[in-house]
Amino acid sequence: MTHRITSCAAAALFVVALLSPSPSGQTRTSGEHWVGTWATATIGRPPYPPPATTATPANPAPQNRVPFPSNQTLRQIVHASIGGSRVRVVVTNVFGAAPLEIGAAYVALRDKQAALLAGSGQALTFSGQTTATVPAGAVMVSDPAALKVPDFADVAVDLFIGGDTSAQTLTIHRAALQTNYVAAGNKAGAADLPDASTVPSWFFLERVEVSTSERTAAVVTLGDSITDGAGSTAETNSRWPDVFARRLAAAKGGVKTAVLNTGIGGNRVLSESIPEFGVNVLARFDRDVLAQPGVTHVVVMEGINDIGQAREGASPSAADLIAGHKQLIERAHAHGLKIIGATLTPFEGAAYYTEIGEQKRVAVNDWIRTGKAYDGVIDFDAATRDPQQPKRFLPQYDRGDHLHPSDAGYHAMANAIQLSLFAR
Repeated sequence: MTHRITSCAAAALFVVALLSPSPSGQTRTSGEHWVGTWATATIGRPPYPPPATTATPANPAPQNRVPFPSNQTLRQIVHASIGGSRVRVVVTNVFGAAPLEIGAAYVALRDKQAALLAGSGQALTFSGQTTATVPAGAVMVSDPAALKVPDFADVAVDLFIGGDTSAQTLTIHRAALQTNYVAAGNKAGAADLPDASTVPSWFFLERVEVSTSERTAAVVTLGDSITDGAGSTAETNSRWPDVFARRLAAAKGGVKTAVLNTGIGGNRVLSESIPEFGVNVLARFDRDVLAQPGVTHVVVMEGINDIGQAREGASPSAADLIAGHKQLIERAHAHGLKIIGATLTPFEGAAYYTEIGEQKRVAVNDWIRTGKAYDGVIDFDAATRDPQQPKRFLPQYDRGDHLHPSDAGYHAMANAIQLSLFAR
């Protein structure tokens, strides 16, 4: 059943309803519970090829070295969506075929660039141990660390990888839109990494959780490169889920609500293409949505890559895509989650645009709007299209490839979201 709330009544209900307890299950200890403040969706990255030339201080490019990472510390920066009194980190080796050896781990607030905020750091342990072996295909949750995280803080997570991963498939998120740092040796907890190289991806990180006694919950945004923020300005947290999180935080009268972004560039509903685009949404739904602690809602924006990327003659029909969306709805409802459908944005002019593909996009969007299967609808298509050319973005919302929004387009998407959809 689709729940639609509008106008002034919606605003009033939103304020009141956010004060009610969350229906989702929580891990509770002495009145506290854990909620993700940041998350990402991962892919399996095949081993990096040998470098064409020897790496030098002037041309470090650690992502092209073999082995990588090997006897190196990764300092990775993530942006919290809510704060909490303690923190724990979920590391992942989901796509690895061999154990991942973590020689040391550390968490702190980031000051600027690779520097940590003085006095904020804590060494991480795993089941009381300062080292961890993450089995192939597994994740591991750190013990709680006494780090108070403010809302929207930058958190630095250090992982010292002492073993050789050169022959392994690495579990990463490719397009972080965030500068992360790599330093030789064990530099976990170092105040700064002045000689570090930089990488544009997150490695072996799945989630950062915070503990809070408040009735917090999480919204998961599930999608492709548009949810992942492709084309937005790096280092500014200008993806539509980032802007949405700030809108939720500014809402008066409500409790904290985290926003967890599990978008993957190139991702599809029904099938895969290259490894960098991840497994299909139906395959990753349990890991990237249902496994998130405190989740109450999920927003789904997927399907444009099924329409555009599939080989000629193998492209799924609109009915196929709708059937895939119905499966997501059934699985969300089976776990007590509300699931919100988002329409697919315009793509005329994109490299893989076709008129047949446009007909499929329109059909899928019509079903999302009128099918009454989702618990609510976000009309990103209407928010970003050019009224004079509705198959295209408004020019100011187009990053230039006619597929991905600009920063202004991402803000328009977030501002089109009816916050009352997330009342609980």
